[in-house]
Amino acid sequence: MATHKRSAADPISGSSIYAHIVGWGMAVPDRIMTNEEMSAIVETSDEWIQARTGIKERRIAGERDSTATLGLKAAQRALEVADILPTEVELVIVATSTSENIFPSTASLIQDWLGASNAGAFDMSAACSGFVYAVHMAAQSIRSGSIKTALVVASETMSRVMDWQDRGTCILFGDGAGAVVLQASDVEGGVLSTVLRSDGSGYDLLGIPSVGSLDTCAPIVNPNGHKMYKMHMNGGEVFKFASRVIGESITQALDNVGLRLDEVKLIVPHQANDRIIQSAARALKVEKEIFISNIERYGNTSAASIPIALCEAIEQGRVQPNDYIVFVGFGGGLTWASMVVKWGAPEAEERQAAVLGKQRRQASYTLARWRARLIRFQRRLSNAVTRIRPNEGRVHRLRHKIDQHDLR
Repeated sequence: MATHKRSAADPISGSSIYAHIVGWGMAVPDRIMTNEEMSAIVETSDEWIQARTGIKERRIAGERDSTATLGLKAAQRALEVADILPTEVELVIVATSTSENIFPSTASLIQDWLGASNAGAFDMSAACSGFVYAVHMAAQSIRSGSIKTALVVASETMSRVMDWQDRGTCILFGDGAGAVVLQASDVEGGVLSTVLRSDGSGYDLLGIPSVGSLDTCAPIVNPNGHKMYKMHMNGGEVFKFASRVIGESITQALDNVGLRLDEVKLIVPHQANDRIIQSAARALKVEKEIFISNIERYGNTSAASIPIALCEAIEQGRVQPNDYIVFVGFGGGLTWASMVVKWGAPEAEERQAAVLGKQRRQASYTLARWRARLIRFQRRLSNAVTRIRPNEGRVHRLRHKIDQHDLR
């Protein structure tokens, strides 16, 4: 094993900028569905579900919950911990498989609701690996020097893409969101190493057909019985895939920075199945206790599972300054990803962030809501005027063109 610990900035020539996680937050729906309730929907039992998955209950989105609203709550809590204003955020990435729309992105909605007026926004689609992919993209943007602060949200409403007659999937999944704030610092640490991988040959093992899919547009070509907007999964093959790649990718990520597994204090895995975590622990020859697991209470929340588990690990005191922790995700694609993080967010003065009150953030959220309403009202008013007095609309457009020409 190599003993040299490569600097996190090595991949970017001449860079000494580090991307630290400085804020975190989670949000889950109030509605709890137990295994007993599940047994009233499909033929199953609490004992059967627990023995095969480790799940006792999961959260289900209510009528007022959505991928964006849950993500917004998690994001606000992460900004609270980071003690920064939304206007300081320069990039918003949302990792999700259950976006509000095909477009616009869920990230754009959250960016608007937060009042993050200086941020770009986009969604990341890498299924249950999405959070690690998104944190990597945010960290690389920070380490390149193009931005200083990024918000990564992972939010899912998996209950809305479940086939509730399919016992193999509906018992597994739940809803929730988690978020982290990353910020630039010259203090060494933060995101040290990432391994991202994909094997598209396994595309048919786990997925949700959407518009344009051959699964639905040309069933004669792919007569597989998959339902539009409903999840399908080959559980046995996914189990074998996950059990193999977890250990391999963790080892690779550690090797990239010359770390040994016994230096890692905590592994935060995607919460897919408790038996997968047990299998990974055996493959790595470590005690299962090094993995955090909360699957019994939330089920599989897809991309949101890692940040939700991270938040709970922090709350339980399992993450301390200078600890090396590992994130590992795997899912549809097939995709998988591991990340090594040296924990220890810089102090406020080192983050170059002013001490901000909760009132200022709340004011920012309120202003963002009123700004959006005002802009929409102005558009409706302008459209109404154009319909009532079309000549004025044409004159206005002509004057605008003349003004633009004069400026040139």
